[in-house]
Amino acid sequence: MSFVNSVVKKKKKKRISRIEYFMSHPGEVQDKTLRELLGFARDTEWGKKFGYRDIKSYEEYRDRVPLQDYTEVKPYIDRMLHGEQDVLWPTNIQWFAKSSGTTSDRSKFIPISQEALSDCHYRAGKDVMSIYINNNPGTRVFDGKGLIMGGSHKVSEFNNKVYFGDLSAVLLQNTPFYGNIFRTPDLSLALLEDWEEKLDKIAHSTYSQNVTSISGVPSWNLILLKRLLDITGRDNINEVWPNLELFIHGGVSFAPYQGQFEKIIPNPRMQYLETYNASEGFFGIQDRKESKEMLLMLDYGIFYEFIPMDEYGQTGQRAVTISEVDTSTNYAMVISTNTGLWRYLIGDTVRFTSLSPYRIKISGRTKNFINAFGEEVIVDNTDIAIKTASDQTSSIISEYTAAPVYLDDKQRAAHQYIIEFEKEPSDIGRFAELLDNKLKELNSDYEAKRSADLMLKKPEISVVPKGTFFNWLKSKGKIGGQNKVPRLYNNRKYVDEILSFLKDQATLE
Repeated sequence: MSFVNSVVKKKKKKRISRIEYFMSHPGEVQDKTLRELLGFARDTEWGKKFGYRDIKSYEEYRDRVPLQDYTEVKPYIDRMLHGEQDVLWPTNIQWFAKSSGTTSDRSKFIPISQEALSDCHYRAGKDVMSIYINNNPGTRVFDGKGLIMGGSHKVSEFNNKVYFGDLSAVLLQNTPFYGNIFRTPDLSLALLEDWEEKLDKIAHSTYSQNVTSISGVPSWNLILLKRLLDITGRDNINEVWPNLELFIHGGVSFAPYQGQFEKIIPNPRMQYLETYNASEGFFGIQDRKESKEMLLMLDYGIFYEFIPMDEYGQTGQRAVTISEVDTSTNYAMVISTNTGLWRYLIGDTVRFTSLSPYRIKISGRTKNFINAFGEEVIVDNTDIAIKTASDQTSSIISEYTAAPVYLDDKQRAAHQYIIEFEKEPSDIGRFAELLDNKLKELNSDYEAKRSADLMLKKPEISVVPKGTFFNWLKSKGKIGGQNKVPRLYNNRKYVDEILSFLKDQATLE
């Protein structure tokens, strides 16, 4: 083990005691977080508007400050983009994370304060490695480089002192010098705006390095790994990077991609660590090797609330704190943060898998589901069902999306899945049957609607050529960064767009 690896490991272990503290005292830590947020922002425009100086309890905060989504907070953010300060947060805001979240044409600009950088995002990065080291005392991950593909950033058109870019690009640009010691590629490559050029240059610049870990969104990392094999002529990534031991992933569910990674990295010692990070903050880290659930991180300057999804969007919906959640309810997550987002609806849904400590799994999006016929199918359901069908048919999924097929005079309703396979099943009908049966097992509402085919018939599977999703995103100028296709959508917008795109491509050929 190298001297550097040994020193870093000792330093990282010191953080474990702080993590153990908030695991044991969650209510105390969250109460302190709320008090500090309110006190820090009390003299901002927002703090004065809602009387932060006078708020003495969570109940007062909940009753006084309304829930916000991006549309409602956007007028304040627009002013900040033009250089106004002390609007939502008291310290100087120069950076914004540009996020679309899905393939929507509307971009969101999330303010990033220095407090959010240091106390949330960078602390989280350190915690990821602290937890990994704690679980793997023999690791040699710091003997080599960690490969991180950043997004791109540029000077904002709003103000020459305001910058925006993908969250990963903002983090890379602001990383302290010592943080770059263990990172590859060079910053100039990591921040290239042309993603096809970026992937090619990163592959050429890193294949001869000692890469021990990779981080990022599974889909884009897979494309990079395949490019590496093309360049080197090797059969698998073990032959390119023999010391690779860890993939830190987030952004989308890993389940549909796991088979591809295990195929391209056939190393039984390879580990996969899930994180829950977004432009708005860093929320969860997988803290146990044997379980993919994530520890909810409670000391990053984020105060959490949760709305039961059976109340979400209804008059009188009520948010609760972590002390009131249970493990049987699907919740919409609400955050108040050290970057000036107050009772902000992030759009994600979570389920708690443990209350001592608080561990979660992402179950979907508040707008990313299919409920056209009362079936209430969420992404968590379909990810599990897709993986089950893939495992039992020895197939490998690259990408998928699904939407309803509406009831009309000619046909019964159904769900249509557009699936891009890395390895197709020999019998697509059996794949559909396995998918259908697992969904029935997981979701009683879906099972009821499928009863005797009265409302819903068996899922329709449309297999598309390899590269379809990538090329469709490219046609929309949505390559790289946080751009992704919604797994589920409650209308046919994306399914019909992809099918139309394929039809147009066939016509051109």
